Amino acid sequence: MKLDETTLRRLWPLGDSRVPGLLSGMVQSSEAVFARYGITTPLLAAHVMAQISHECGAGRDVVENLNYSAGRMMQVWPSRFPTMASAAPYAGNPRALANKVYNGRMGNAVGSDDGWNFRGRGGSQTTGREGYERVRKATGIDVVSHPEYLIDPRYFLTCAVSDFINCGCLPFAKADDIVGVTRRLNGGTVGLAERKAWLAKWKAALRDVSLAPAPSVGLPPVIASPPLAPELPTAKPTNLSAFIAALIAAFRRT
Repeated sequence: MKLDETTLRRLWPLGDSRVPGLLSGMVQSSEAVFARYGITTPLLAAHVMAQISHECGAGRDVVENLNYSAGRMMQVWPSRFPTMASAAPYAGNPRALANKVYNGRMGNAVGSDDGWNFRGRGGSQTTGREGYERVRKATGIDVVSHPEYLIDPRYFLTCAVSDFINCGCLPFAKADDIVGVTRRLNGGTVGLAERKAWLAKWKAALRDVSLAPAPSVGLPPVIASPPLAPELPTAKPTNLSAFIAALIAAFRRT
């Protein structure tokens, strides 16, 4: 399996807007990445790409945006911000908000900058020190020391697909169970309707690519076989007349 660049650019028209060269990097790495993680059919590729497309906004939201208003924080984290007064200090302050809502869980240390450093990134929106450690272990790419590698065009698809696999999504993708895939990757079913829409788009796109006629290849010219030589008599004739008769019979058989 390999991503078709025309298809990817059609479905992700703004895919290079945040990270220049992202789409070309995905295409160039796709064949090796899919082979490494067992993404060997259009169905599996469709599930992978549907989830990635939703998680990163088709390349537009490759790093989590935590620049929230106080009112929005109360909607997203009602237990953490039950009042406007509790949310106000973090409004318009993404770093402080990340450390507030993410530290003390997902492997992030309390009182550290882990929440900000390990906020959602990449094609699967990997979040938390534990999530980054999981990607590093699976891929050998040190995204813990270099979180920016999660959105590097060279590594973007590798990191995202490794998360898809390590979260246990593959068996559900094989069963074409998008709810199961979403629960494993997301921890719930947030955005399920949008994920289903993406899956339909990718199934159709990959089907069209797989059914496209192969380029015409000219066949080599047929070379006629040389005519067979007549089978000459091998027995020694007793006289010249008998030899000539045998020779004529041999040519007639051809």
